[in-house]
Amino acid sequence: MLAQDLAAPYPTVRMDTPARDAALLLAERHLPGLIVVDANDHPVAILPGSQVLRVLVPSYVQDDPTLARVLEEEYADRISDVLAGKTVREMLPSDGRKLPVVGPDDTVLEIAAIMAANRSPLVAVVEQRNRRAPLLGVVTASDLLERLLAGTAGDPRTEDT
Repeated sequence: MLAQDLAAPYPTVRMDTPARDAALLLAERHLPGLIVVDANDHPVAILPGSQVLRVLVPSYVQDDPTLARVLEEEYADRISDVLAGKTVREMLPSDGRKLPVVGPDDTVLEIAAIMAANRSPLVAVVEQRNRRAPLLGVVTASDLLERLLAGTAGDPRTEDT
């Protein structure tokens, strides 16, 4: 099976999309991340849900998660206020991660290798393997795992009860 066979339509956001709107889209649709596109709808970045959490949770709590226990529940109720006035651009990782893209003819194992190497929950499938190519769709880690594990021995979905 090739990337073009696995690629599915997927929600996108732009750099100037309000951070709160992007976070709500992740939450409401139970998505692992979002594809960020430019004005021509070419993919330019992936915003993983874990990155949104990094923006929401103060760095001192990330450094020492036991501090989360001492914060009042009221703080958790107001945590989304951190997103006010921010955009997707401000939430993107600053570590210069490469956009994980695959071409339509890439195989399942090629997709898995790129996803694993980039530690990304999804990859963009584009017409040509470069950033300026139109987005054909997305392959998520869960879709890829389902394909890789389909029909394997011991699959609880195929065992008789």
